[in-house]
Amino acid sequence: MQRQKRIVVKIGTKVITSRDGILDKERVRAIVEQICDVKAKGMDVLLVTSGAIGAGIGLLGLKKRPAKLSELQATASVGQVHLMDVYTEYFKSKSYIVGQILLTQEDFNSRRRHSNIKHTIETLLSHKVVPIVNENDTVSTDEIKFGDNDALAGLVSDLCQADKLILLTDVDGLLDEDCKVIPVVRKITPKIMKLARSSVCDMGTGGMLTKLEAACRATEAGIECVIANGRAKDIIVDILEGRGAGTVFKSAKTKTSARKRWIAFSSKPKGVLLVDGGAEEALKIKDKSLLASGILSVEGRFNSGDRFGIAGKDGREFARGLTNYSSDEISKIEGERWRL
Repeated sequence: MQRQKRIVVKIGTKVITSRDGILDKERVRAIVEQICDVKAKGMDVLLVTSGAIGAGIGLLGLKKRPAKLSELQATASVGQVHLMDVYTEYFKSKSYIVGQILLTQEDFNSRRRHSNIKHTIETLLSHKVVPIVNENDTVSTDEIKFGDNDALAGLVSDLCQADKLILLTDVDGLLDEDCKVIPVVRKITPKIMKLARSSVCDMGTGGMLTKLEAACRATEAGIECVIANGRAKDIIVDILEGRGAGTVFKSAKTKTSARKRWIAFSSKPKGVLLVDGGAEEALKIKDKSLLASGILSVEGRFNSGDRFGIAGKDGREFARGLTNYSSDEISKIEGERWRL
């Protein structure tokens, strides 16, 4: 445990809510007590928590999750206050102060805002404060949403240069074809990703696809990741003391550069270029530049310097980059022998 100085813990909604969607305060208390035990050993801990909408549903007496965006945002507004009140109460009982950080994807799209978040977190940690991070559901729309707090946790762990990312969910880890927990994954391959997309296990997947995507981001940044059951007793302490809990994803031996990680993971692409098989092979296998002759079509609107995705003929994105041309300019030169 002593070799790990900074930990990011992500708490899924199902970990801290009951079956009827009401916030489970005793589960929150148990998690807080574990985090305080870890902090007492000299480690920094950042908490990425879901549960605001669930807490709001309980307070407002709603029978189900709202479908209308404005109702969802209003429910999150009420629930976020209650969620922070509960965390504040339990951390205060252990003599710790908490700080709230609410983020959207736009905060990571901008390098300046990205840097500001990092400085804020560093300052909070220097004062021994526990930063509690959540998506700003009150203002988030499809254009600026992370999509899942797993993605947010992966971005935060990279931004603050964590030693370990712990994703707590309602299953015991990544399950194999026989529904047994895989204890260690050394590399996230297409075969591993396939395990998350479909499961024959009654225990389900715990939203495993987004967790594997977050683990991929973290491991590329040199951060070890663990997916485990957040309702297991002393799970956080067991993970940090190496007692074989959950599935451990080993960090990559070669760390991807910070600039490439920002392009690939932190920023959201403004558009997508669909390319032919030759262009896909040149980019993925031969490490060549993208030529306009390999572009089949342009989706979305973007300007020079914006981030964009690159997808094959099947529509699946396989790369991202920064463009020297606008979407209008690329539409005019696609099929030509120009280098982008």
